[in-house]
Amino acid sequence: MSKRGENIYKRKDGRWEGRFITGRTENGKIIYKSVYAKSYTEVKILLQEKRVEFQEKLHKKELETTIKETSLTNFLAEWLESIRPKIKESSYIKYNSMIKHYIIPNIGEKKLSQISYSTLEDFTNQLLLEGGYHNSVLSSKTVNDTLMLLKSAFRYATNKYGIILCDFNQISYPRTEKQIRVFNQKEHEQLISYLYSHNSFRNLGILLALFTGIRVGELCALTWENIHLDSGIITICQTMQRVENTEFKNRRTDMKTRVIITSPKSHSSIREIPLPAFLIDLLKKTPHSERGYFLSNSESSFIEPRNLQTHFKTVLKCAGIDNANFHALRHTFATRCVELGFDIKSLSEVLGHANVNITLNKYVHPSMELKRDNMEKLSQLF
Repeated sequence: MSKRGENIYKRKDGRWEGRFITGRTENGKIIYKSVYAKSYTEVKILLQEKRVEFQEKLHKKELETTIKETSLTNFLAEWLESIRPKIKESSYIKYNSMIKHYIIPNIGEKKLSQISYSTLEDFTNQLLLEGGYHNSVLSSKTVNDTLMLLKSAFRYATNKYGIILCDFNQISYPRTEKQIRVFNQKEHEQLISYLYSHNSFRNLGILLALFTGIRVGELCALTWENIHLDSGIITICQTMQRVENTEFKNRRTDMKTRVIITSPKSHSSIREIPLPAFLIDLLKKTPHSERGYFLSNSESSFIEPRNLQTHFKTVLKCAGIDNANFHALRHTFATRCVELGFDIKSLSEVLGHANVNITLNKYVHPSMELKRDNMEKLSQLF
């Protein structure tokens, strides 16, 4: 039997009808929605379900309206905090810096409802033309990283709130391939000769990078505890980098940046690298501490990446080799390995790549001599 206030009635056709309020007209008249069933009990259950369903839809709509009226700056702050426990500290600092320096100054004040294809297209062009710290042109990679950050944040809005903000698939921008520096055979020999004749831990570190392909941050964080001369293996399990100090308060006692030591770039970057015999012998002959950082031979001090980069450029100048950045050692190592017939899978694991495609596409640069030798093999068919 229906109760007063339930809005459940038995109709003349024998069915039971339940009604609930869904809103009002402009004149203030109540708008009802009805559900029907064969019995009072059935319609009561169905009415409750529909009320809950309607309230959930109403709440979702109100939430969607609220979210879309939120500024991009505030929304990105929410997204960044949501992923903070899942990412490395260096990644968090990088994302925070991109938001602070590239996104907020250009479109940070816009509401999410105002972000459209044309907004992102204009934003992309703005970054390419004058999006840097000092109104300087940004590289296509930096622009791409910034757009990927926005894409991830907007995907978060879809997953959490069911809101589709913008389609990134239509956004395009000119991509430029960065010129990769690889030392030729003559430069390779010149560099080895200089490093051998000017013995120091930093020069030994450069030689180690040339014959193992380890990254500059991995080399700076390398300790003697992770160099196993008996087995001839080095273990790469951490990396060093200088990052923006998010706690910087613009006081003289504060530092704008700071050095951190964290786990490597990815899980596959944690690896063991066998050393060639000549490097094992060289390391054994070099007097060193049992513990501490490899480059400084000290437990209390270290050589950070930017200082090693500066030293490397000095080495190149003294060796009579054209300028290059430290990463050229990694590209040169990969290229020499391919020229010597290395198995690509083994090379990929030594470099710490997730798959061989990265090795082939980014780190293998066959020399003209190798290309000529390979082409000459066709002569056998003539």
